[in-house]
Amino acid sequence: MALLKRWRRRLGRKLPAVLAAFAVTAGTSLVHTALLPPAGAQSGAPGTPGAPGAPGAPGAPGAGGAPPAGTAPGGATLGGVNPAPKAPFDQTLAWLYEARKFHQSLGDYSCYLVSRERNARGALQKENVMQFKFRPQPFSVYMKWMSPAEHAGQEVAYIHGRNNNMMRVHPKKGGKLVGWVNVAPNDQRVFEHSRHTIYEAGIGNMIEQLIRNFEKERQLNKSQATVAEYSYNNRRCNRVEITRTDRNNQLYCYRTVVYIDQETKLPIRMENYDWPVQGGATGGELIEMFSYIDLRFNNRFTDADFAR
Repeated sequence: MALLKRWRRRLGRKLPAVLAAFAVTAGTSLVHTALLPPAGAQSGAPGTPGAPGAPGAPGAPGAGGAPPAGTAPGGATLGGVNPAPKAPFDQTLAWLYEARKFHQSLGDYSCYLVSRERNARGALQKENVMQFKFRPQPFSVYMKWMSPAEHAGQEVAYIHGRNNNMMRVHPKKGGKLVGWVNVAPNDQRVFEHSRHTIYEAGIGNMIEQLIRNFEKERQLNKSQATVAEYSYNNRRCNRVEITRTDRNNQLYCYRTVVYIDQETKLPIRMENYDWPVQGGATGGELIEMFSYIDLRFNNRFTDADFAR
């Protein structure tokens, strides 16, 4: 619990929502999120932390173990999850179209971004927790790392159309922060830690990626979908799990899990898993995970919030 204690000392009372959303266990960088069934659900229902089938629970597909008893092909949990209708992507796409409209109405937002990715070489990186600011027009991003320890304090700032479209980066080397430097968004050093460039940052890009992939899959009609209600970061969500039944180079990955906020329809957490291999995790190995925690909308950010 050393990391949690350091966060509390560093942030004081500023992050009650973040600390309620996840707890970090000693000896691992994984965030175990509070994924809860809707009010009135029976104890031990899918989604209860530690219950069979809950993400992060032993034997849960999301944890890389064998699927729990009562799990149907494609990851549908019998008795706890309602299978999607015959056109499984219609409702999910309807939510995402609403999310697109809501996102387009925003002037900006801030949150805590929790991410974990495989880099370009396929190595799974440590979990990252960052302070995150985003503004759609002009496209602007600011990130400051809280963890892991070797990156804590590191910053990245970007405004499209400024600084010759270079990122301003305040890196950390040898335990010390060095001065601000310019780094191109497609610099090879970026891909040592991530699969994506800064151009792909933010919820809006995630919405567009999901819409593109799901529209294509609806046409192919070779994927299975399940939908259930969960609470994530004290927000009531629809958890959508998509499993691809046939390996196809047109598909982004084997399995996608996305948590869609019921009020805003924004996807506030997404997990993508690779195709299973012999001897590997039944549900596929994690490719990437992004969570947007404690979202605050329309903060009236100016260039000063992103320029460095």
